[in-house]
Amino acid sequence: MSDIPVRHGLGYSTISGRWGWFVAFGVLSILAGFFALGDVVAFTLISTIFIGAALLVTGVFQLVHAFATKTWSQFGINVVLGLLYVAGGLLIMEEPVEGSVTITLFLLIALVVGGVLRIVVAINHRELHLWWLMAVGGLFSVAIGVMLFLALPWSGLWVLGTLVGVELLIQGVTWVQFGLGLRRHHR
Repeated sequence: MSDIPVRHGLGYSTISGRWGWFVAFGVLSILAGFFALGDVVAFTLISTIFIGAALLVTGVFQLVHAFATKTWSQFGINVVLGLLYVAGGLLIMEEPVEGSVTITLFLLIALVVGGVLRIVVAINHRELHLWWLMAVGGLFSVAIGVMLFLALPWSGLWVLGTLVGVELLIQGVTWVQFGLGLRRHHR
């Protein structure tokens, strides 16, 4: 018997025959991850341009939404937000190097703030078993944030590409494992 439960409807029995597609997607993701890690600067700039384009599209939809609903209580804020998204997207796409540094700055601020908060939560809950693991994790986040800050602007050129590459590798391995699990179920 398989260790994967049989589900009815759109569950495993429906997709187990397509296990090869999941494996192929995983292999492509792994290859893309290695490609990204091979040139993290290029992938950082590509990621930055993609983020800028996403902001631009979001801003356009925000503006369309503002004029489509036109409720005065929120019309002004929707227009302002839409214009900010559009301007931010255009600026990031026009200057991807500066955009990647700015995005890295926001990332390292999030790391430091999140790390400090985890340290505070851990200290406030010292009565829990292994509370110190959360504190150590928080310390690592703060340390990484500080190291990235000290390495600015250069860290802005490789951080996003590295994160995208690692994410592609992890997701690729995950999809390959999922596909192989479906293959075992299909037999």
